[in-house]
Amino acid sequence: MISFVTVSKTFKRARVLDNVSLDLAKGDRIALVGSNGAGKTTLIRCLLGEYTYDGKVLVDGLEPRTNRAQVLARMGFVPQIPPPLKMPVGELLGFAASVCRSDPQDMVRVIESLGLEYGRIRKLPFVKLSGGMKQKTLIGIALGRPSDILIMDEPAANLDPEARHVFFRLLADRRDDGIMLITSHRLDEVASLVNRVIEMDMGKVALDDRVADQVDMASRLLCRLTMNRADAAFARALGEWGFSGSGVEWSGWVNGPDRLRFLGMLSRYTGLVAGLELKEAEPCVA
Repeated sequence: MISFVTVSKTFKRARVLDNVSLDLAKGDRIALVGSNGAGKTTLIRCLLGEYTYDGKVLVDGLEPRTNRAQVLARMGFVPQIPPPLKMPVGELLGFAASVCRSDPQDMVRVIESLGLEYGRIRKLPFVKLSGGMKQKTLIGIALGRPSDILIMDEPAANLDPEARHVFFRLLADRRDDGIMLITSHRLDEVASLVNRVIEMDMGKVALDDRVADQVDMASRLLCRLTMNRADAAFARALGEWGFSGSGVEWSGWVNGPDRLRFLGMLSRYTGLVAGLELKEAEPCVA
């Protein structure tokens, strides 16, 4: 579906992309990883048709730069840094829906499923929303429209645990419909979402490999923790994950795709953890 053919990009005298060649196919869920300055964002901007470049970028044979309307109509995009848009949220959804000829109510349904009450923000300027509200709105626009190419830059960074669970479930529903391209600085943040890893370094593809595809993105794990002693810093960390408890006994839900992130957080407190139980299950619905 998508081909990068010896793509190079230079800003002034700095070579940001250096003869990058890649083919992305339907069903690929790709982690595009690398340090700052590796070329990830520039590659994405070329795919979106925002930059000129040497070489070719093709989406089913169409160049995004010269066929922007046709190509962008197929894409859902969640940027890492929200644009400073002053228009009210309702107008933003209406504009986005008109561009891709979709129903803005579909976007509203996604936004509300993420725990954001649309009626409260409809008339507010987008730029005045909190970071989490902006992220949920942009995800709603990207997932609440027909698209077979999803491009997401650190998409779940500002989401609370419940919203992350809904977001992962929404991605699971679309996992075989097209291409997902997820950029991140850290592989452990997105490893459970993807089946292919592309690492960039100094404008080149340093690694392109398939990974195991066994995690249920809609799953949840019930976690019970026993501590050797109470610790205020660890209690705050668990609170950020939505855990409940006090003292030395804690419990809460961990999203399946967040398993590595959670275990990474626990590794900073190994001296405090006396017991850990992770059990895959679904929470009871009241």
